[in-house]
Amino acid sequence: MHLSKETITRISDKDISLPSKGIFSLPEKVLQFGTGVLLRGLCDYFIDKANRQNIFNGRIVVVKSTGKGDTDAFALQDGLYTHVVKGIENGNIIEEKIINASISRVLSANNQWPAVLACAAQKSMQIIISNTTEVGITYKGENILSGPPASFPGKLLAWLYERYRVFSGSVDAGMIIIPTELVTENAKKLKDILLQLSLFNQLDEKFVRWLQTANHFCCSLVDRIVPGKIAIDEEKDGYTDDIAVMSEAYRLWAIETSDEHDTKELSFARSDSGVILAADIYKYRELKLRLLNGTHTLSCGLAVLAGFTTVKDAMADFNFKKFVTHVMLDEIAKAIIDEQINYDEAKSFGEKVIDRFSNPFIEHQWLSITLQYTSKMMMRNIPVLQKHYQKNNSVPDLIAIGFAAYILFMKSRRNEKGNFTGTANNTDYPITDDKAAILYEYWQQDKVDAVVQNIFADKSLWNDDLNQYPGFGEAVTRNVKFIIKNGASRLIQTI
Repeated sequence: MHLSKETITRISDKDISLPSKGIFSLPEKVLQFGTGVLLRGLCDYFIDKANRQNIFNGRIVVVKSTGKGDTDAFALQDGLYTHVVKGIENGNIIEEKIINASISRVLSANNQWPAVLACAAQKSMQIIISNTTEVGITYKGENILSGPPASFPGKLLAWLYERYRVFSGSVDAGMIIIPTELVTENAKKLKDILLQLSLFNQLDEKFVRWLQTANHFCCSLVDRIVPGKIAIDEEKDGYTDDIAVMSEAYRLWAIETSDEHDTKELSFARSDSGVILAADIYKYRELKLRLLNGTHTLSCGLAVLAGFTTVKDAMADFNFKKFVTHVMLDEIAKAIIDEQINYDEAKSFGEKVIDRFSNPFIEHQWLSITLQYTSKMMMRNIPVLQKHYQKNNSVPDLIAIGFAAYILFMKSRRNEKGNFTGTANNTDYPITDDKAAILYEYWQQDKVDAVVQNIFADKSLWNDDLNQYPGFGEAVTRNVKFIIKNGASRLIQTI
């Protein structure tokens, strides 16, 4: 029995929280760019929870922006999916199973673009959410009025232009736009790209004014480990679900706004303490971006090279957990403290992160964390490296190990289709990174010293020359050579 509106009434498991029939008739209030597990395991979780409490009373139209996969699974299940929450909260084991009914439909940008644009004519639409990964908020000069644009900002601008046209530039038709991509000041950067793209397309000045004044761009930060899809056992659970997700119990969606209109429309914030509306979310963003995401990124290549598959397995290893703990608390935390963040706050947050990484219920794959490895290293860890040197002017030894593992992880072979593959412990792994070709070319050199030096000098990767930091390149080079000779596991043991 497949999960759907028709079959949901036949689910007999009393431990599963089912939606009421009234939820299916709620108006569509949210346009969401992205079908990923993070959005469904966090933002859509909050909206579903608010609908169950009769607070928000609105559903989501999801736009699938990428060409991978299709929308058939969502259509088959009427947008319904199972969300399993497992973790430890305040010392107590939390386990929930929810049928999330927040999504009304999923549209393919490539195949159903007219239907996506038609949503702009719905007066009930109020909010736009996105999560298109860090590389999604980038400028691409393109015509937005001749079919679906390739980029996310292009699609968003085309949709907003259609809404402006349909409602004759009414201020009331403006949207609250909340990107959740892990980019510093994500909403401000997105707005700047939209303005640049408007100029490229020579859109009229009245629209540009409407874009700037009628729409509210809210920076935001999301924090929840949602490792991916999980299997639902028909024999055990009484139904099947092809798009079920699992997450930890911890949850945070910090949205930067002090506007009364935004507070009113973002009423789902009242449903859960995990949603925070604040005039400044710098502290939340910096702690999460550096301590959780930065540590993940510094550790993922090392973990793969050492033969670990999941985060929890690596954290069960004494030496690897020691690396994670010390790189987070002794190097990253001390680098980021400033007038808004003190060390005790950073240490407290970091200790919670270590517990979250060790969650026995979560199967978080290290390879999934290596997606767009280079851009993650640049955005999450280069600022930490810079701050460390400003304060200490000395080599951060554990960060140097993380960079060495990144460089070795990115050593690859390229096949005839242009795909890149690395090898560790006699096992091949895919490299999914926009910069893979650049790293591939650097690794064609014979000497490790030259490889590291040239990678570090490439400002297209780092927006900086990493060779300027005294001793850092030499330390990374030593670690790369050590891993090549002795293996990553041996290096971890020496920490």
